[in-house]
Amino acid sequence: MKRLLALALLLALALSLGACAAKETEKVELTVFAAASLQETLTEIGNNYMAEHENVTLTFNFDSSGTLKTQIESGADCDIFISAGQKQMDQLDSTASADVNPDGLDFVLQGTRADILENKVTLAVPEGNPAGIESFDQLAERLKAGDVFMAMGNEDVPVGQYTQKIFEYYGLSEAELAQEGLITYGSNVKEVTSQVAEAAVDCGVIYATDAFSAGLTVVDSATAEMCGQVIYPAAVMNVSKHTDEAKAFLDYCFSDAAMEVFESVGFSPVA
Repeated sequence: MKRLLALALLLALALSLGACAAKETEKVELTVFAAASLQETLTEIGNNYMAEHENVTLTFNFDSSGTLKTQIESGADCDIFISAGQKQMDQLDSTASADVNPDGLDFVLQGTRADILENKVTLAVPEGNPAGIESFDQLAERLKAGDVFMAMGNEDVPVGQYTQKIFEYYGLSEAELAQEGLITYGSNVKEVTSQVAEAAVDCGVIYATDAFSAGLTVVDSATAEMCGQVIYPAAVMNVSKHTDEAKAFLDYCFSDAAMEVFESVGFSPVA
């Protein structure tokens, strides 16, 4: 009788261990929506993670945070969202105030949201700086004089919203500048970066990390007084079918190994 009981316990243990092993090796695909400015670094981090976790496949969707937010609320499959601005994450977070989330959208898995990175808003110029752009102060004067052509992000793009704050700081009217033909727009920061790199404009307002990745010259950086801090929040979405695996990858993004990749292009960890 004791022998039968022991055999039964061993069988139960074997089945339990087998189930755990099967779960660990189960193929899982995670879809990560991330701000366009994270494309180079997060792709590298994702490849490193998949090399260590062969059962996980990461699929990335890089675009402006505003576009990604709209896709998520429209029902797109998304396990993790990393935004370049708090506004877009707040608009999906049921705990945010009604001022920023008037529809009470509820997509953020509570307990997983955290600020992950800080970036800088910079003034970048094409190779050789043909227009002689020197600083944000000088840019403001030249915009007032109407003798410069610049690129910025759309109003639903975080880098565009930071640019709007810079205009406000200098007492500039975006509407008037656009009407005078002094501004061209990009649907995300990569488009703005491309316009600068191709010398289609005299200058553009982009993140420090995008300027670094594109090899562009930065002539000035905006202060917190001019446009606030550029903080990237990240969270698992509560519509994810693989929340444990999504949490694990998000945790990895906070690791020293991942931060080394982020910092290599100019990101800073949030203190």
